[in-house]
Amino acid sequence: MKVDRLEIAYDPTTVLDAARAAEAEGCDGFWLAETRHDPFLALGLVATQVERVELGTAIAVAFARNPMSTAVQANDLHLLSGGRFNLGLGSQVEAHITKRFGMPWSHPAARMREFVLALRAIWHSWATGERLRFRGEFYTHTVMTPFFSPGPNPHGTPKVWLAGVGELMTEVAGEVADGFLCHNFTTERYLREVTLPALARGRAKAGKPLAGLEISGPSLVACDEAAVVEVRRQIAFYGSTPAYRKVLELHGWGELHEELHRMSRRQLWDDMAAAVTDEVLDAFAVVGTPAAAKAELIRRYGDVITRIAAPVVRTG
Repeated sequence: MKVDRLEIAYDPTTVLDAARAAEAEGCDGFWLAETRHDPFLALGLVATQVERVELGTAIAVAFARNPMSTAVQANDLHLLSGGRFNLGLGSQVEAHITKRFGMPWSHPAARMREFVLALRAIWHSWATGERLRFRGEFYTHTVMTPFFSPGPNPHGTPKVWLAGVGELMTEVAGEVADGFLCHNFTTERYLREVTLPALARGRAKAGKPLAGLEISGPSLVACDEAAVVEVRRQIAFYGSTPAYRKVLELHGWGELHEELHRMSRRQLWDDMAAAVTDEVLDAFAVVGTPAAAKAELIRRYGDVITRIAAPVVRTG
């Protein structure tokens, strides 16, 4: 199992130090989330300054972009890093796409499938010089002149990873992606009973076995008691989101979602965290020293995942 470092609330002015530290610590990959800053820009800074670790976005918001601009950014980072870039994409939820990014939202699973197919068509056109002829329901790309084509990338094309929680999006990942990024609002039971079967159905559509798909596993990790509070806040935030309700329902905690959703509408953030019981905390997160947490992550997921990028929550 590969062990990665995932930075969520990073500072672009110090991200290079973090990447160098990850490489020195022996991490296999260094991934950046898209929260407060642009992960593509930060990874561009990192790409030529670290020599070994893989780089990736976990995740970049696909529906805030279009396939062409994303293809360009990913291709450039793959070139700059010497073939070490992984393009991790996620859909985000409707409210953020329409109200934060001001972009259209519809049929997210079908749209994501087409987004990835468009990416691959664009990269194929650059690699082969063949005419770009991608026409879909959501995206159309039919113009690519030599002036705008970067040509073949000597390192090939980046691996595409998709994140998902719902079964439809997860099936799409199995069908069109190279890897799957488990959302941190995933329990061991949900992974085994819902996620893996959905990935297998997607792989079957593509005529491929599940064994060929890379899977980056879930988990939140807290290393001290103060960090537990922050993890409870994250679980409460995710649990209040209607799109993730099915995870709680699988465990018989559907009423908790309703409670959290009501409190989120009133912005009762502290009360939400307090509603996350120890039982719920244990299902989603690992609490303990780094060594103990690593052992528990391997126990939970070691037989089904190929890498782990746990966002370790510390305070102070």
